[in-house]
Amino acid sequence: MTRHPAGGAGGRAAEDRRAAARAIDADGTPESRWAAWDGLAALPAQPLPEGPVVVVAAHPDDEVLGFGGTMAALAAAGVPVRLVSVTDGERSHPRSTRSAARRLGLVRRAELAAALAELGLRGPGPLHLSVPDTGVDRHEDRVRDAVARLIDETGTRLCVAPWTGDLHSDHEAAGRAAAAACAATGARLWCYPVWMWHWSFPADPRVPWGSAARLPLSGAAAGRKRRAVARFASQIAPLGDGPGDEAILPPAELAHHTRDFEVVIR
Repeated sequence: MTRHPAGGAGGRAAEDRRAAARAIDADGTPESRWAAWDGLAALPAQPLPEGPVVVVAAHPDDEVLGFGGTMAALAAAGVPVRLVSVTDGERSHPRSTRSAARRLGLVRRAELAAALAELGLRGPGPLHLSVPDTGVDRHEDRVRDAVARLIDETGTRLCVAPWTGDLHSDHEAAGRAAAAACAATGARLWCYPVWMWHWSFPADPRVPWGSAARLPLSGAAAGRKRRAVARFASQIAPLGDGPGDEAILPPAELAHHTRDFEVVIR
């Protein structure tokens, strides 16, 4: 996932993005605090959905972090899963001077392919839209149309996308585009949070907990997810030792995404 929300707008929009960037860059809520909150355990359990399922991701790794365990369970059950990869995540390290940073789009595509293999997904690979990283909000119509076409082509009943309140511009724009595609096609929409676990806190009133549900993961599905997450080396390890080379997903962040359950907002 790309850490910094997109910039470039003026006025209130620019201030909102700066505030979101500060929330994402700040020290996050430790996983121990989430684990101690009874509210997560009290969320209603959501059975594995019927397919086909279309999964939308703003950046390569978002879908694995937020929904990878359930994707593994769907694959094991023989449910068709199709992925729309909106950007290639090429700007995850915008301040890095390493040559590796200039190749990140290709690297992250390869990491995603390896991760999906770890999840056991078969069949057609991701639909790569190659929308500019940190610029999804300028291409929402294109994303909406691509998702709607895939929903229609596959007879999809359910689309799963980033949560529109995640405080990252790309995540929110991808979620809005998916919601519009669902409205046009009649598919249901589930949203998965990614950065929310970092900037939010237990019982945070900004999160619609009343619409949230818990997807329990078997040991096999959780294990596949952990192996898939490990494939994103460009995100979980530093690119180098200079400024801007830091890992996007250090261990404290990964702890939110390697639980024995996932959460969706329906």
